[in-house]
Amino acid sequence: MSSLVTAHTRVLLLEQLRVPIGLAAGALFPAVALLAFVVPFAGDDPRAATMATASLMLFGAMSQAIIGLAVTVSQDREQPWSPYVRTLPAGPFPRLAGRILAAIVQILLGVVPVLLVAALFTEAATTPVRLLAALATLVAGSVPFMLMGLFLGFLLSAKAAIAVSQLLFFPLGVLGGLLLPPQILPGVVEAVSPFTPARGVAELLWAVTAGTTPDGVSLAALAGWTVLAAAGAVWAYRRDEGRRFT
Repeated sequence: MSSLVTAHTRVLLLEQLRVPIGLAAGALFPAVALLAFVVPFAGDDPRAATMATASLMLFGAMSQAIIGLAVTVSQDREQPWSPYVRTLPAGPFPRLAGRILAAIVQILLGVVPVLLVAALFTEAATTPVRLLAALATLVAGSVPFMLMGLFLGFLLSAKAAIAVSQLLFFPLGVLGGLLLPPQILPGVVEAVSPFTPARGVAELLWAVTAGTTPDGVSLAALAGWTVLAAAGAVWAYRRDEGRRFT
């Protein structure tokens, strides 16, 4: 089984690397945002720069998780190869596990430009242990967003998935306080922010990298969103399976 997962992961990564524009866009936009909006205004503040770096790492990871999976899964469903693979006796696990692992690799590659900009142009500071903990938190925190991507990918056509995933991703990032601190956003946004999954993961990243105290409401909301996204992904997969093979 492990060899099948490895094979699927390798194939999916090669497919992405052949058309690297999606990976490049997801990696470069957070780095450019850090360079344009954080370096001039908060680059000299170690705590603010560190938290902003963590936020933009998550912003890029969300892009790869939601948009990347929604688009690739929906596109695969429209190709003849995918239905054939789903008839094989190995079951859905190797393909889905390979897709998740490929997404994790892309997420980790995507944080490199952000970390380079932070290291070269800001006073952001952390320790190697905290950095490793932040990367582990980022991967774990990406799970609900990957589940959202799978939900959209199994539910929608490729054209619809591109539009809907983008419409979902950007507001989540804004409401989660990833582009601007929630405290300086309008009152309604600040009130909604703790209940978004992005804010919950951001709270964990800020705690790991900058030593803040996570908000309990945000963590509870994150747990609820994860369960909801998992249920939605399973339902969408079974729905698609039933429509195609029954």
